[in-house]
Amino acid sequence: MKKYLVLIFAVALFACTQEKGFKISVNLEGAEGQVILEDRGAGGWIPVDTADVVEGVAVLEGEVAYPKGYYLSVDGNRAKTMVFVENTQMTITGKADSLNMVKVTGSTTHDEYETLNSKIQEVSKKYMELYQESRAANAAGDTTKGRELMEQVNELYESVGVMQEDFVKEHPASYVTPFFLSRLQYGKDVDELEAMVDALDPKLDSVQEIIDIKVQIAALKKVAVGQIAPDFTQNDADGNPVKFSDIYSQHELTLLDFWAAWCGPCRGENPNVVAVYNDYKDKGFSVFGVSLDKDKDKWLQAIEDDKLTWDHVSDLAYWQNAAAKLYAVRSIPSSLLVDKTGKIIAKNKREDELRKTVAEFLDK
Repeated sequence: MKKYLVLIFAVALFACTQEKGFKISVNLEGAEGQVILEDRGAGGWIPVDTADVVEGVAVLEGEVAYPKGYYLSVDGNRAKTMVFVENTQMTITGKADSLNMVKVTGSTTHDEYETLNSKIQEVSKKYMELYQESRAANAAGDTTKGRELMEQVNELYESVGVMQEDFVKEHPASYVTPFFLSRLQYGKDVDELEAMVDALDPKLDSVQEIIDIKVQIAALKKVAVGQIAPDFTQNDADGNPVKFSDIYSQHELTLLDFWAAWCGPCRGENPNVVAVYNDYKDKGFSVFGVSLDKDKDKWLQAIEDDKLTWDHVSDLAYWQNAAAKLYAVRSIPSSLLVDKTGKIIAKNKREDELRKTVAEFLDK
């Protein structure tokens, strides 16, 4: 009996003294100074742990509430790579100047992430090569080939989204799923996004990405098709306050357009918006531009260059633009169409879809 008690005591003592948390041995060829592990927060980078490189190795330690994606970097090097950290012994090996090529062992969650991420990187490399070929073809005057290549680029780009969506649906309990779902959310309507979240294992409810997505879903429901557009006031270029409801109440149909001078896709869509505006402004169509710029001069220059002759406002607060936050805008261009009463009738209609939607509403 005494022997059994001694054995039980020894096991209990081992359990009490066993180390908790994670311990990551980092061996990066060419690394000097310190290795840094960071989390990405809303306000920027948040330090998790920092370790000196001693005889070529740095040891990072800490504890996570659940397997979590952190970013690894070397002091003085802007490059970072994502590592899914678990409370276990892990190793990271590779070269300091090629962090995207490091090998991570010891984390089954990172293994799940890397399986899909490596496929995404292969596709991304391919569509970037085709994009460059398309530009070269256009520069050489072969616009037909350039267009065909761009169609292939778009197909490959869309395939990345399909790969991520398939992963989310096939791995509802994986701690990698919130990461990929957070990247997918911008292209989903609120009902589809909510259905994807509801299908996840409840254990993921405590993951920050899922918490953030649920907040986003609640905000999106307030600006869904069929709702009355939330009113707001911002200043125009001359500092005069302009109320959104004062704009849409004067027109049969108004496009609320969130954009910025620095946004390439926004500038690419502007000629289409201008064309629809010019063709339908006499039938009651208008546009109300809300800029996510922070440089007033560049904002005004873009308005002039792109010939955007409608009302514009901005608080020059970049992504913190109050109206953009009110409308749960997380990417631009982003837009919605409202009728004279402020009812939202459509969202994110671009290119031919914008013209078709406006025509269906005003060509009566």
